[in-house]
Amino acid sequence: MKKVVCFGEVLWDLFPEEKKLGGAPLNVALRMKSWGMDSQMISSVGNDIQGQEIIAQIKALGLDPKYIQINNKFDTGSVTVTLDQQDSASYEINHPVSWDKIELQPEHKELLYTSDAFVFGSLVARDSVSKKCLLDLLEIAPYPVFDVNLRVPHYSIPDVELFMSQSNFIKFNDEEIEEICVALGMKTKSLKEQIQFIANKTDTPTICVTLGKDGAVLFHEGVFYTQKGYPAQVMDTVGAGDSFLGTLLSLLLQEKAPEESLGKACAMGALVAQEKGANPVITEQMLSNFMKQVN
Repeated sequence: MKKVVCFGEVLWDLFPEEKKLGGAPLNVALRMKSWGMDSQMISSVGNDIQGQEIIAQIKALGLDPKYIQINNKFDTGSVTVTLDQQDSASYEINHPVSWDKIELQPEHKELLYTSDAFVFGSLVARDSVSKKCLLDLLEIAPYPVFDVNLRVPHYSIPDVELFMSQSNFIKFNDEEIEEICVALGMKTKSLKEQIQFIANKTDTPTICVTLGKDGAVLFHEGVFYTQKGYPAQVMDTVGAGDSFLGTLLSLLLQEKAPEESLGKACAMGALVAQEKGANPVITEQMLSNFMKQVN
């Protein structure tokens, strides 16, 4: 069994009528667990009711919370989610909260030494404490996977460039890769040229770009793969990209063919978008049935 460590935010997504468990790295960890991965999560919650509820839910979902710290000074994180007319989400993210203050522990390094991949995003680097922990872990991380996940105003281009240069796998959406290419002096509108530019500049062998309803493009070991999007009755887009990444990475780590991996990842993203919240239960059989119906 492959072991994957995810690092960063665990929080509550606050919708107008309810709250749902979330945080991009946690969403990735949970989806990878559903694909048979040994998923571990390094994060922090507050010493409060919200934090206790997160720990309880994580346990109920079968994830071990042993690497989630309890912070006595900072509250558990929450994000106010607003859905537009197309049910695309925007986020208001509180700062500082407990996951901004993840501190390096000796057991973190022991965990990484026995792991196969390390997943992180840009949001956790907005605070110097968690950023320092992340940079220390990246020095020893096996197969770093950078889920770019830009959230205004919580990132800087120099940080993004640093993290890209330290990664073996980078995942963008189409808006993110264009913004970063422009910031780095690359003005082309061609997606493949943008991907090639980032791959060459950062020496990254695997890059994936999601295109919303239009699918995704994967650049893997010198070859481009494309996948059309699956039609979805969108409930909300929260966590769809995270489940896409969790599925794609799980299958590639299991040495499945890139075409198969990308197809299943796009289908998973579409299925998650049809459900409320970031972490609906979706079995492999449900995914297979959905893909057959569409095809």
